[in-house]
Amino acid sequence: MAAAALGIVFFLTGCGMGKKETNIAEGMAAIETLDYETALVCFEKALVEGEDGELVYRGQGIAYMGLSRYEEAAQALEKSLSYCYGTIGDLEFDINYYLAVAYYKSGNIDKAVDVYDAILALRPDEKTAYYLRGGLKLEKDEYDQADADFKKAIELDPKDYNCLLTIYRSLENNGYREAGVEYLQAALDERADSMSDYDKGRLYYYLKDYDNARNSLEKARDTGSAEAVLFLGRTYECLGDFNYASSVYSNYLDGSPDSPQVQNQLGICRMQMNDYEGALAAFEAGLACEDKTYMQTLKYNEIAAYENLAQFQKAAVLMENYLSLYPDDEKAKREYEFLKTR
Repeated sequence: MAAAALGIVFFLTGCGMGKKETNIAEGMAAIETLDYETALVCFEKALVEGEDGELVYRGQGIAYMGLSRYEEAAQALEKSLSYCYGTIGDLEFDINYYLAVAYYKSGNIDKAVDVYDAILALRPDEKTAYYLRGGLKLEKDEYDQADADFKKAIELDPKDYNCLLTIYRSLENNGYREAGVEYLQAALDERADSMSDYDKGRLYYYLKDYDNARNSLEKARDTGSAEAVLFLGRTYECLGDFNYASSVYSNYLDGSPDSPQVQNQLGICRMQMNDYEGALAAFEAGLACEDKTYMQTLKYNEIAAYENLAQFQKAAVLMENYLSLYPDDEKAKREYEFLKTR
């Protein structure tokens, strides 16, 4: 849910945006490369040089979030909102989405809900706010309210299957898988004839109807979509055919080697086949793509491959570096303590 909110909008426009905002631009570029400390230096310089305050504090908030300093992130984002005195537009809604995540990650779930309430008060058809608020309601054990939010999000755009699957995963993760299954089955019952093979396939996948998932995704495979290949390969993994799943990924990568998500899944598949050398090669090929979206996952899986190869010192060094970039990964912290004893 947090990841979904963070992916809402990422742009450089806003109230009073007219003059050249050089330091802000440099700060946002640093954020893109995950260099949050440099970004903060740029934003401090931007303040000194009188650049747009709303954008400066927005950037600071995002950088603090990248450093897992969520309380400071929330303070910066609140300050950002105080700088806009004109019409409330897309930028202000974007800042509020970040603010909701900062509140949530700092343990203020009620404040995060309040932010989504405020967004919906101004934009009652904001689908994203409904399903994100629904996810928080589930965490507060308010199932009926969460269900109402999910239904409203689906009603606003019944053919948005990404939204539908986000809702399903939220329900599943909070112990309500059967309710999520009902949502998916209803979509198939009502709209299967108008769905793409890819959408049908992934809905069947989450329903654990792997035979129908395979049949639909085999047809979708011809589109050349990395996402279709990933779901098809995972379906074969669930059917126990890891060799064929591996060939699905490998055949795709022959034509599209710069696909970090497929490289990552190939590595995971090979790990399940106890081919740790092959898994490591896949993870390293994925890291070579330098796609920040998948960097954290690939780095963690690379460490796991080294650990399975009994190269504990190498794994420990990599884990220390990983934690410097992703300090709020509690699982990684525990694993690092283990690695230091080997």
